[in-house]
Amino acid sequence: MQSAKHHHLFRPLLASRSENLVPRIDSGETKLKGMATNKVLPPNIIFPLKAPGSTRLVAWNVCGLASSQKKGFNQYLQAEDPDLLVLTETKVNNPPVDPELMARFPHRSWSISDTKGYAGTAILSKMPPLSVSYNLPGYDNPAVVKGRVITLEYPGCWVVGTYVPNAGQNLKALDVKVAWNSAFEAYIRELDTTKPVIWLGDLNVAPTSKDLKNDKTNWNKTAGYTEAECTAFARTLAKSSRGEGNEGPQFLDIWRELHPNEEAYTYFSYRFNCRTKQIGWRLDFFILSERLRPRVKMCEIR
Repeated sequence: MQSAKHHHLFRPLLASRSENLVPRIDSGETKLKGMATNKVLPPNIIFPLKAPGSTRLVAWNVCGLASSQKKGFNQYLQAEDPDLLVLTETKVNNPPVDPELMARFPHRSWSISDTKGYAGTAILSKMPPLSVSYNLPGYDNPAVVKGRVITLEYPGCWVVGTYVPNAGQNLKALDVKVAWNSAFEAYIRELDTTKPVIWLGDLNVAPTSKDLKNDKTNWNKTAGYTEAECTAFARTLAKSSRGEGNEGPQFLDIWRELHPNEEAYTYFSYRFNCRTKQIGWRLDFFILSERLRPRVKMCEIR
């Protein structure tokens, strides 16, 4: 990754919102404007090739790897051909023995929850990391951390994949989320003192009113869109004081940086036909150390 000229950053939801980047979908159907509404990937998908010398990173909440593999997971991988893939909510109980995944990604790290069929995070990479960690320093509940965070060290950067805890129905787990956010902010700021950070995955927060369809009816009532969660996200991105005139690192929500006024989503509830109605949330992110910004070629929602 140190020698990469650019980073191509994608969260796969099949369709890009930029007209010149919309993939060709050979499904025999008319391509819909805006975000895709299909729930199963078509058999033939073609994406633009990545630029020579670049590295393509992908984050994808698969909501169950086994289920996703029945709905076009492998077709997507063949079309995208990422160099590094972060999977969240894998729900696996053991590292899968999948010949295609093993052949495509020689370096595989799985963080698996103690609770069967719950959570789960993986980072699959073509590039060998210098080190791998599954911990969140400063957070005192290891049962929550398992299945939710993986850190890979590369010569030029840290890559941190997360499936951040949800504040829960009726916000019953909001205190867990608040503690996680505090520990995680300290963690990536500490990492950033040694080399830049790429933090990607499902962050379970919609940080602004542009990041969900029905903002007013959800504010401070629904997990992912509360004052505590949005404030924590903004604080993590903001510069932090480290003494007299010495500011700490700033992190960028790179998709929002490149698409300042766009409304696009990465999550749709399975209830109420939300995907067809385009009632969604943007919960999946690429957060970068500010000094990586010049190396970013593009960031799109599939």
